[in-house]
Amino acid sequence: SLFINCIFRIFAHKKQMFKNMMLVGFGSFFGGVVRYLVTRMLAAMVVSPYPFGTFAVNVLGCFIIGFVSALPVGSSLSPNTRLLLTTGLCGGFTTFSTFMNENATLLKDGMPTTALLYTFASLLVGFLAVIGGQQVARIF
Repeated sequence: SLFINCIFRIFAHKKQMFKNMMLVGFGSFFGGVVRYLVTRMLAAMVVSPYPFGTFAVNVLGCFIIGFVSALPVGSSLSPNTRLLLTTGLCGGFTTFSTFMNENATLLKDGMPTTALLYTFASLLVGFLAVIGGQQVARIF
């Protein structure tokens, strides 16, 4: 059956899968720690209801993932390093669920204009950061 074939393929490659899971887990751990530190640092520096910390890590994460994804396959990045940096690091570093929760909190707290500004700025600047990362990657 198709299900049994899928299970067989998973276990046939379990050593590689375990290695990939460890790379993603390590990258996610590091990304989450850096996100925590950056958001705490910015919260201490800028007193505002606007969530600058989450905004900053999302933009930086967009730039990083844009840069890494635009590097040619077979470049100086191995597939393992690419996995570590994109799925792992950027996955743990960027914060879509936090972004949505902060928007819901802004709305609940009666700040719809701030929520709207935050949403559109995050989308626009995040998109531009991905494009910027891709452009910088072309230099390498």
